[in-house]
Amino acid sequence: MCCLLAVLSLALLSNTHSSLMASSLADTTKWPPHFGFGHAATEQEIKLWDIDIRPDGLGLPSGSGTVAQGKAVYVVKCAACHGMEGRELPGVKLPAPALVSDTLAGSRPKTIGNYWPYATTVFDYIRRTMPYNLPGSLNDNEVYSLTAYLLSANQIISPNTIINAQTLPAVVMPAKKLYVRDDRKGGKEVK
Repeated sequence: MCCLLAVLSLALLSNTHSSLMASSLADTTKWPPHFGFGHAATEQEIKLWDIDIRPDGLGLPSGSGTVAQGKAVYVVKCAACHGMEGRELPGVKLPAPALVSDTLAGSRPKTIGNYWPYATTVFDYIRRTMPYNLPGSLNDNEVYSLTAYLLSANQIISPNTIINAQTLPAVVMPAKKLYVRDDRKGGKEVK
């Protein structure tokens, strides 16, 4: 009985505390107009983050890369996390053939060829998130080179292909046919 009373008391206190917190957070009239930290972003700061790449290649920077250059960058900047060949570690395999025919989405290995419908997304992802310990530190030529290396290792492009702002959007990804474009006009958005 004593334990039951203690549990009920704690539940009541917790509920009361949550209600007080919710009501104070909802009342923004008590908030100051400025919290005293940060500043409005400058055009230069915005430009540093405005690096998105569209599927058609709009937004790709100048520069280029080859498979051989990409392999060299991979060994120095990627192998510590992904393994020397990108196959050694469990989970996502960087180089692996795409299995896009009749296999179910859940049973397909998570490879570059199965995962993305556009090659420009590979570039964008590497540019924004890699290497894991220092994202955004690769220069554009390194990103093009890594993209070329990974696309070649996945048997999507030939080993002598040069990847740049013109050739990358022209690469047809094996999984592209599995994606359905939502081209509905009007109506309620589906989330």
